[in-house]
Amino acid sequence: MHYSETWDLNSIFAGGIDSPALTAKMSTIKQQLTTTADTLVHWRAAADTPDADWFTQLVNSLQAIQAGIDQATVFVVAYQSAHADDTKAAPLLNQIYQLDNQLNNLLTRFKKQLVKLDQATFDTLVQQPALQAIAFNLTEMRQQGLALLDDDTEALINDLALDGFQGWSDHYDTLVSQIQVPYTDENGITQQLSAGQAQNMLAAAMPNAQRAELMRNWEHAWQTHAAPFADTLNHLAGFRLANYRAHGTTNFLQKPLELNRMSQATLDTMYQVVADSKDILLSYLKRKAQLLGKDQLDWQDIEAPLTLGQLPSQTYDQAADFVINNFRQFSPKMGALAQHALEHRWVEAENRPNKRPGGYMENLPETHESRIFMTFTGSPNDTATLAHELGHAFHGSVIQDLPLWRQDYAMNVAETASTFAELIVADASVKAADDAKTKLTLLDAKMQNPLAMFLDIRARFLFETRFYTARQHGIVVTPDTLSDLMLTAQKDAYGDALNTYHPMFWASKLHFYIDDVPFYNFPYTFGYLFSLGIYAQAKTQSDFEDRYIALLRDTANMSTEALAAKHLGVDLTKPAFWQAGVALIKRDIDEFMALSAPLI
Repeated sequence: MHYSETWDLNSIFAGGIDSPALTAKMSTIKQQLTTTADTLVHWRAAADTPDADWFTQLVNSLQAIQAGIDQATVFVVAYQSAHADDTKAAPLLNQIYQLDNQLNNLLTRFKKQLVKLDQATFDTLVQQPALQAIAFNLTEMRQQGLALLDDDTEALINDLALDGFQGWSDHYDTLVSQIQVPYTDENGITQQLSAGQAQNMLAAAMPNAQRAELMRNWEHAWQTHAAPFADTLNHLAGFRLANYRAHGTTNFLQKPLELNRMSQATLDTMYQVVADSKDILLSYLKRKAQLLGKDQLDWQDIEAPLTLGQLPSQTYDQAADFVINNFRQFSPKMGALAQHALEHRWVEAENRPNKRPGGYMENLPETHESRIFMTFTGSPNDTATLAHELGHAFHGSVIQDLPLWRQDYAMNVAETASTFAELIVADASVKAADDAKTKLTLLDAKMQNPLAMFLDIRARFLFETRFYTARQHGIVVTPDTLSDLMLTAQKDAYGDALNTYHPMFWASKLHFYIDDVPFYNFPYTFGYLFSLGIYAQAKTQSDFEDRYIALLRDTANMSTEALAAKHLGVDLTKPAFWQAGVALIKRDIDEFMALSAPLI
C-alpha cells in the first residue's frame, strides 16, 4: 500500500501557520482563561465547602483549557519542525506560551485551594462519579500545593519563565537551525547538510574513512557555535535551580523523580544493575570493531550499520507495512492503530532539507489523534523509529477517552509503549533473515537500543548530574569544561571500548535543552527495561492485549512502583526485575557473538 511521507496538519488547523482557525482557537482560550479565573477568585476554601457540581465544572474547565493549549502547541511545533527556516512559528509559540503561563497561574491557585480543604471534604469531592477517574491526579495536585509560594510570587516566576526559561529552550532550536555540516559523497561532490540530515547520514552505510570525515565535520560544526550553546545550557540550568531553591528543593533529582512518579530507590537499583552489566555490551562493541576492520570503534561507528548481509532495499511503504503486520501479531488493536495513523497522514517522514533533527510523537487531545515527526532514509533504524513513535501513538489512543489529567502519564512509562513496539519490529526483522550474515546485520541494528539505554544514556545522566552539581554551586560552566565533563562521562560509561568520543555531544543533543522535562535521560533506560519485562510476558500470555491496555490506561493513575506491582507483579526496588531484562539483552549478544565468530 502507498502511504504519504508528509503529514496532514491542515486537518488540525486549516490554512497553515497563518490559520484563521488557530487564531480563533487562541481567542477562545483567552476567554476561557478569563472566565475560569473569575470562578477561582470566588472560591474561598477556608470559608466554605465547594459544591460538588461547581467543583466538577471548575475541574472540567481547567482541563478544557489545557486541551486547547496542547492542541495549538502541537500544531505550531509540528509546523516549525518541518519548516525549520520559517520565522513565523517562533512568535506564535510565544503567544501560546503566554496562554499556558496564565493557565499555570490558575493551576497554582487551584492547587493551593485544594490544600485548604480538610481531608474529609477533599475525599468526598474526589469520590464524585465524575471525578473518580482523576482522584489520584487531584491528590497529587494537592500534595504539590504544599510546596507552592504565595500567588503573586508564583505568578512572577511563571512570567519570568517565558523569557528566562522557555525562551532559552527556543533559542536552542534557533541555533540548531543554523547548523550546517559539509559532506562529500562518493563522487567527490560536497554539499551542506542540516543538523537533521547529517545526524541521519552518520547512521547510514558508508566507508569508514568517509564516516570519520563526516564525524569530524559534525563535531566542528557544533564546536563553532560552542559559546552560544554553553550560554543557553547554563541559563536553562540556572533558572531551573533558582526555581528549585525558591521552593525549598536542594536535591536537583527530586523534581525529575516526582515527575516520573518513581523513587530514588528504584533509580539507584536500576542504575546499579546497568553499571554491573556494562561488560557484556563492551564485549559486543569489541567484536563489532573487528567486523568493521578496526582495532577499536570510534564514536561514529557505534551506530554504523554492519553490511555483512544483503539487506533488501526498503521503501517507506514497505517499512510501514512491515510495522503494521508485525504489530498485529501481538495486538490486532496496535496494528489497526498503526494502519489508521499511516493512512490518515499522521506521520511526517520525508527526507528533505530544512527539517529539525530527531523524532517525536505528540498527542492531539481535542481531535483524539497524534502526529509523528521523523526522517526516513531507508535504514533499519528508521523502521525502528517509525515503530517506536507509533507505539507512543497507540498509548495515546487507548487513553483518549479518559479525562485529560488521567492521560498525563510520566516520561518513564511513556517510553514503555514505544520501546515495546520497537522490540516487536526488531525481533521480527531478525527472525525474517534467511542467512547468518543478514541476521548479524539486523542483530547489530537491534543492539542500538541497549547500547543507547545502558551506555549512551548513562553517560548523559552522569554528565547532567556533574553539570548540575557545578551549577548548583553557582559556577557558570565554560564550553571547554562542558566538553571535558562530557568526555569523562562517556569514558565512564563506555570504558575502554572506544578510540574517540563526542565531546560536543552536550551541544548536539536536544534533550539537554528541553525546558519542561528535567533530566530527560534516565526515563528512557527505565522504559526500555520495563518494556523488556512486558515483552517477555507478551510471548506467553493469551490475554496479553487486554492486560497490556489495562497497564497503559493506568500509567497516569498511580506511582511507577504501584503500576509494576499491580500489572506485572514485580518490585522495582529489587535487582531481580532489572536483571531479567539484562538476561534478554545477553541472549541477543550471545547469538551475535556465536554467529560472528567464524568471520573473525
